[in-house]
Amino acid sequence: FDGFIGVGGGSIMDTAKVANLCSTCPADFLTYVNAPIGKATLVPGPLKPLICIPTTAGTGSETTGVAIFDIVKMHAKTGIASRAIRPVEGIIDPENTRTLPPIIAACTGFDVLVHALESYTALPYNRRLAPENPRLRPTYQGSNPISDIWAVKAIEIVSSNIMRVIENPADDASRSQMIMAATFAGIGFGNAGVHLAHGMSYPVSGMVRGFKPAGYPLDYPIIPHGMAVILCAPSVFRFTAAANPARHLEAAQLMGIEIANSRIEDAGEILAGLLVSLMQKTGMPNGLEAVGYTASDVDKLVEGTLPQHRVNSLSPRLFTVDDLKKLFLNSLRYW
Repeated sequence: FDGFIGVGGGSIMDTAKVANLCSTCPADFLTYVNAPIGKATLVPGPLKPLICIPTTAGTGSETTGVAIFDIVKMHAKTGIASRAIRPVEGIIDPENTRTLPPIIAACTGFDVLVHALESYTALPYNRRLAPENPRLRPTYQGSNPISDIWAVKAIEIVSSNIMRVIENPADDASRSQMIMAATFAGIGFGNAGVHLAHGMSYPVSGMVRGFKPAGYPLDYPIIPHGMAVILCAPSVFRFTAAANPARHLEAAQLMGIEIANSRIEDAGEILAGLLVSLMQKTGMPNGLEAVGYTASDVDKLVEGTLPQHRVNSLSPRLFTVDDLKKLFLNSLRYW
């Protein structure tokens, strides 16, 4: 092949990235997969041109050097992160999202929102340990002045438009705004990274048993990525707000509320409350219980979160195994 084109949602675009990598630089599949699941070997050279055309307003994969996938036999969700797999071009056309079912518009919209919120609240770049070798510089740098520009705008756009595209898929203006926000957030988190909500979401999706979302056009169990992320996000932001309450309160303001009379110590609760309210309005499940998990699953969910070093290391607040257990328990039910 002279190059690759990925047309679809995040899974399709990420598949195109991995196909490009594996065909251009052949190796055992786990060679390039993120540690500790894989070897995290550096990509040895440039790949073939890849053009990505998103058909959902969600992942922002057309902008990033990250590919996420399930390793089914391990019940693990992981990925490959390298600047080498980033597409050379993304074609962003809202016409490609016109027929999205409302449930997919909601799930992918929440993915955009949490991408932006996490990159805005991630560990700052100047607090991240520098690698010994510049070639080992991670794809994700932590929140920084450049990523903030993209995250801020994405939070504002999604908060103003997500309900409109769910309630009226024919609203061309709002669909245009949402797919633009997905790209903005992709540029932001592709630079800064995401943190605990995404780290926790991977085992939530990877360990799915029987849950099938109403209205989702698939005949097998699935917890869509954006759904898994938002089911964890309120508990995460309640927890991480202590590390930088001002920034979490600013994020709530970007979502559209007045914060002049808000107490800084309530930042996490305020931001979490906004997310829970939006979950209710969009018909998201009421926590992890609603998608089939119970307190007895928490240890396994924690076990699946711990290997996600690429994103967990960007949590603005240090956490322990016990903290993760509490976060999952707090995510079982929200209202």
